[in-house]
Amino acid sequence: MTGKHRSSRHKRRWIFWIAISLLTALTLAGTGISLLYRHAEPFVRARIVAALEERFHARVELDSFHLSLLDGLQAEGHGLRIWPPAEVSGISVPATSAQPIIRLAEFHFRAPLHFQPGKPFHIALVELNGLDLHLPPRSHFNHAAAPMTTSKVALHSFQLDAIQCVGATITLETDKPGKLPQEFALSRLQLTNIAAAGALSFAADLSIPRPQGAVHAEGSFGPWKNSDPGESPVKGSYRLEHADLASFKDIAGMLNSTGSYQGTMRDLIVDGQTDTPDFRLTAFNNALPLHTNFHAIVDGTNGDTRLEPVNAMLGRSPFTASGQIVRVPDPANPSHSLGHDIALRVTMSHARIEDFLRLTSHSNPPLLAGSLALHAVLHIPPGSAPVHRRMSIDGSFNLDQSHFSSPKIQDGIEQLSLRGQGHPDQIKTTDPSAVLSTMQGDFHLAGGMLALPAMTYSVPGADIQTHGNYGLDGGTLNFTGTARLQATVSEMVGGWTGMLLKPADSFFKKHGAGVELPFHVGGSREDPQFSVDFAGRTFKLPSRAKDKQ
Repeated sequence: MTGKHRSSRHKRRWIFWIAISLLTALTLAGTGISLLYRHAEPFVRARIVAALEERFHARVELDSFHLSLLDGLQAEGHGLRIWPPAEVSGISVPATSAQPIIRLAEFHFRAPLHFQPGKPFHIALVELNGLDLHLPPRSHFNHAAAPMTTSKVALHSFQLDAIQCVGATITLETDKPGKLPQEFALSRLQLTNIAAAGALSFAADLSIPRPQGAVHAEGSFGPWKNSDPGESPVKGSYRLEHADLASFKDIAGMLNSTGSYQGTMRDLIVDGQTDTPDFRLTAFNNALPLHTNFHAIVDGTNGDTRLEPVNAMLGRSPFTASGQIVRVPDPANPSHSLGHDIALRVTMSHARIEDFLRLTSHSNPPLLAGSLALHAVLHIPPGSAPVHRRMSIDGSFNLDQSHFSSPKIQDGIEQLSLRGQGHPDQIKTTDPSAVLSTMQGDFHLAGGMLALPAMTYSVPGADIQTHGNYGLDGGTLNFTGTARLQATVSEMVGGWTGMLLKPADSFFKKHGAGVELPFHVGGSREDPQFSVDFAGRTFKLPSRAKDKQ
């Protein structure tokens, strides 16, 4: 065998043994890494659980936890549960008596492999999926706050830059009997500025069912209160876009709103504004723009809202409202909402009556136009009937510079005014729309019927005391009263017939009026019927103009 062949065989042996050595080293390294995983995973898992238990003073469970070194340090966990505080103000709370405050389906994070002793373990982003935050009612916690103790396994050993969550729900329970808990579903939640015992920043996107729309909220939350998490402070701003009011019964329109809030998760103070360019009642479908600025106190546990106040503009009509909107459970199914019970005090000083009549009737144009001042109490209970039939309003009003849109009604008003002034000869030449009137009195609206128990109606030459009702659906009229006119009977009639009636003037003069006549208005908005009682007989008043409605 030549030296050349011996040298080649010698090299092949060295290559073989080097390969064997490398395979052995890799096998040992793999075994070492495997042993490292088996020892590191329980250690890190125990570290996370201990830190959370110390932070929340509660039992913490984590079903599984895994580490990987394939691309830096990667970790994932499944089935995290944090229970209510095990001890609040020295009072033991059995963890088995309540459901977890926090449930988390899974979490993931990645971090660099290097770690410096004495410095926090840095994690740039923790990703969460399936977060469920369920806060018990206030009565679950003792009101004397538990002392905030320093964690022996402090969370500051971990430095988190951000937490991002997909699919989160928040449920706030209430102590109030017969009240439903409040639930929020968040499609996205991001937390930043995370500290062990401080406030964190958040940005969230959520969909709300009523009114159905998308909300973007951002602000700060915390610090977390172990004694009662529902009392943890929160503040920030929100934006609600394209909320469909049709998700509420009997109303419609697309609402946008912006505002700010502050308080706690259970009690929020909200200041904001809304714009609904096409607000309407679906029973009548006449749209008007509605803008509001509001200050509200919201019970976060059940959604009940106190409005203190709302400054609104409907069409051309400004008004102010204050009161409350309360969720009412369905007696047949207590876990579901029957709707909202709305009770408001409403004040107007320079509104337009035609705006409200347009909103609450089929008439177009509205029956009446004029400047409206009003003080009223509005109540809308939940129910299946249309809102205008469930709604009740009690109050007083003053209507000035008003006129009727129906030529037939306005023609009757013109005749009354001119005859009352003693100018019957001007009836054919005067424009009926130029005769303006005033009204004032009390009213009651219920079941779609407007009742006027005592109303004073005045036009130049006549003052009328009347009472009756008006049907919103069919426009039915039924009013009875007494007309007091300035002119005498002979002046009202005029001409040769008036001269013949002069001897009767003294007979019809009453209470300082030239004549006092009982009257009745019946029929409907489209076909009103006027009549007066004269000398014991009823006379229908003729109409000069044909109704063009």
